[in-house]
Amino acid sequence: MTAMAQMEIGEALPVIRLQPVSRLDLIRYAGASGDFNSIHTIDEEAENAGLPGIIAHGMWTMGNLAKLFTPYLGEGFIRRYSIRFKGMVFLGDVVSLTATLEEKRSDGMVFAVEAVNQDGRKVLAGDLVFSVEG
Repeated sequence: MTAMAQMEIGEALPVIRLQPVSRLDLIRYAGASGDFNSIHTIDEEAENAGLPGIIAHGMWTMGNLAKLFTPYLGEGFIRRYSIRFKGMVFLGDVVSLTATLEEKRSDGMVFAVEAVNQDGRKVLAGDLVFSVEG
């Protein structure tokens, strides 16, 4: 039996705390994703859009949250991933990523996932189904 399959309802994967969000992180993500919306990389453009400064791409945060499952990809795969954006991530924010097992079903293990900033505010929340192979 795999480590993932042995988890019990209510158990959480180890928390991942990201490094403070940097402008370079967002420039790299823009290049990788093709999302060059300037509110993510240029202060003046973000301010012109009514923001207090540049914000991280929502998908940057979502993509990072999937890192929680990277150590377990030899045991299975992410079957479904559904999130809602709850707040903005700004330069310098330190985002913590969590996943807690809520349910075991025939199609996989259902995890509640979320990302919170250094002030404890949720910036992303949702669920993810991880299917264990074997």
